[in-house]
Amino acid sequence: MTTTKERPLLLVIATGMQVYREYLFRSISERFRIHLFHTAEPTWERRYLSGWTVLPSTLDGPAMARAARELDGVGGVLCWDEGRILAASYVAEALGLRNGDPAVVWRLRDKAQTRAALDAAGVPQPRSIPVRTLEQALAAAEQVGYPAVLKPRGLGASLGVVTVRDAAELRDKFAFTRDTKAPDPVVYAGDETVLVEQRVTGEEISVDSVVQDGKVTPLYVARKVVGYPPYAEEIGHYVDAADPLLGDPELLQTLQDTHAALGFQDGWTHSEFMLTATGPQVIEVNGRLGGDMIPYLGLLATGIDPGRAAAAVACGLPPEIAPGRTRVTGIRFFYVAEDDTVVASAAFDESLLPPQIEQTTVVVTPGAVVSPPPKGTVWGRVAFAIAGGGSVEECRAALDAAGDALRITPATRPVPPARRTENEEEHGE
Repeated sequence: MTTTKERPLLLVIATGMQVYREYLFRSISERFRIHLFHTAEPTWERRYLSGWTVLPSTLDGPAMARAARELDGVGGVLCWDEGRILAASYVAEALGLRNGDPAVVWRLRDKAQTRAALDAAGVPQPRSIPVRTLEQALAAAEQVGYPAVLKPRGLGASLGVVTVRDAAELRDKFAFTRDTKAPDPVVYAGDETVLVEQRVTGEEISVDSVVQDGKVTPLYVARKVVGYPPYAEEIGHYVDAADPLLGDPELLQTLQDTHAALGFQDGWTHSEFMLTATGPQVIEVNGRLGGDMIPYLGLLATGIDPGRAAAAVACGLPPEIAPGRTRVTGIRFFYVAEDDTVVASAAFDESLLPPQIEQTTVVVTPGAVVSPPPKGTVWGRVAFAIAGGGSVEECRAALDAAGDALRITPATRPVPPARRTENEEEHGE
């Protein structure tokens, strides 16, 4: 058995919600010692930690770098929070570790920079024009064509993303995209905070990969289920360990070319593509583990442990990425029907759940005020269910049954929503 002294020391930046991220801490702690940088004393994380440091902010990369220099023997830096991966790269750079190039990570965080780099390299992607004003957006849409997609320049989880069919809809929805904010501040070199993009059609997928010395190895493909049009809420995903896309030459070449164009050499990435009639086109690339429960679906489907693999790559070690099983898994998120619903209770009737349902989780607490998208994008989720089986169809039927088994009881009087902590802010696909 590996001793404490033999286990590498991994510095993890921030946490995320327990329901979405505890499985990562659990598996990582079996092979690595974990030191956590966070803004509050750890609670549920404590059992997995060898130490922690409470800091005023985990968004200040240079300040965290100074704190990290006081630690002895850090072998790698890992962060799965989109809002903090740039700050984490400053820490890795200061310690001389993998994924320690802030310019590269910022190129992924800033979608305008991503588009420019991919365009220069000839990587297939939708046409994209950064804009600042409504007038600029209208002119850009004439160039890319309608329907067009409005997208914030640097947010995640499809926040602020909306499809517009014509100039009238663009005028109506532009402020929605422009004014959508993230919990963390995003500051750009210019004032163009909105991207007007060509709308490409097909099936949307994501690919989680490990990257070492520039070589990209995809581990699993998640096929995305999108709802609430014209918005782009991710209401579910399916992962098939035997997905033929894992061996598709065109997708694999595009994946490799994408990382080369962005200069990403080491770490874990979550890349999103649209499978169009003319081939895969890049939607975006994130320098972190996939959000939601996508890495967990990958674990259940393939047996590849995402936490351990990401930790190994962060430390410059060979990851264990040989599949241990072949099955299909899926997840579905559930929402209330009306805006500003006060939830008195939510629960699944277990007597109605089929055997393919492997997990049901309620994510709201009594008194929470939630809404469906667009007002409740991501944070409007009330519960989710995970299914496993031999096919996507089998999982889909089980998740349909889970939706029928979910009982949501609204409250009769409003209760002010609880303030989210930094631990609870990180989320998104």
